[in-house]
Amino acid sequence: MADGQRTITREQWRQAELVWDFHHMRHRLRPCDVAIGLGSHDLGVADRSAELYHAGLSPTLVFTGGNSPPTVPVFPRGEAVHFRERALELGVPDSAILLEPEASNTGENIALSRQTLADAGIAPATVLLVSKPYMERRSFATARKLWPEVEVTCASQPLGLGDYVKGIGDAELVVDMLVGDLQRVMEYPARGFAVGQDVPRRVVTAYESLVASGFDGHLIRD
Repeated sequence: MADGQRTITREQWRQAELVWDFHHMRHRLRPCDVAIGLGSHDLGVADRSAELYHAGLSPTLVFTGGNSPPTVPVFPRGEAVHFRERALELGVPDSAILLEPEASNTGENIALSRQTLADAGIAPATVLLVSKPYMERRSFATARKLWPEVEVTCASQPLGLGDYVKGIGDAELVVDMLVGDLQRVMEYPARGFAVGQDVPRRVVTAYESLVASGFDGHLIRD
């Protein structure tokens, strides 16, 4: 498959799909006390958050995220601000939205959203985390570590890898990102950032092969 800056071979695509599939928690969606849309480069998070709001799955949306280098050109006023504006365009009432505009990583997304809700007098027992498709597992692991008393359900746009790449427009970027997220799933528990999760050997093998092939643009280096 050719897209973005390089050609992705059929075998690399198969490996990427293995990693992509692993990132999905496949939770059954149900009504939750609040939904949290995690900031990123992907405005589809706001679209999905609005869709789930209109479906009656949460009465309150929190959009969280300031800026990181990759998102500054796309969302110059901050991820949460742009996500809120998108949700308003999609018919979500302003009264249903809380804004957390400072978080710069997933841990801060969770911790600062929790504080934002507390400041609004909301103490949820159930939380719907809305993220990019390949971030479901990492956001779940982070929330379970930092906010263990709530029950977490994960959601994202219901897309396959091919359709997601078409929407983003850069296959190399997407593969880099999903490889980097898997590295964090595996390494963050030892750093105290997330709960541990079992990663099947075939997924680890696919990850190692993709890294060896140069899909390492989103890896942590320290």
